[in-house]
Amino acid sequence: MNTSGMESVLQITKALADRQRIRILMLLKGRELCVCQIISVFDLAPSTISKHLSILSSAGLVEHRKDGRWAYYRLPSGSGDPMIRSSLQWVVESLRRDGVIEEDARKISKILKYDPEILCQQMRNG
Repeated sequence: MNTSGMESVLQITKALADRQRIRILMLLKGRELCVCQIISVFDLAPSTISKHLSILSSAGLVEHRKDGRWAYYRLPSGSGDPMIRSSLQWVVESLRRDGVIEEDARKISKILKYDPEILCQQMRNG
């Protein structure tokens, strides 16, 4: 394996070596979420979630887009890097029936009933 391949593997495995980041990846399976929606699932500071998203993004495990003041995240689309694709597939398959992931899925289904802009404004106004 060449150096860039080795660095990619290290970056991916470091990003996956955290419970909260794994939970974020599982939340994004099959959907795009606003940062505020992700924050609503966790009992963590917005800055902590932003740091996790930054690490996942740097590793290529998530993509993001800005829409005005809001940032939206999703799993990478298209064929992309096979290393990323196989890593995400492994995580999803391994945690399909995990209790924490199932609870997060219940939480996000309730959160998705709210308009993300209203949710984000409420968070900003604290």
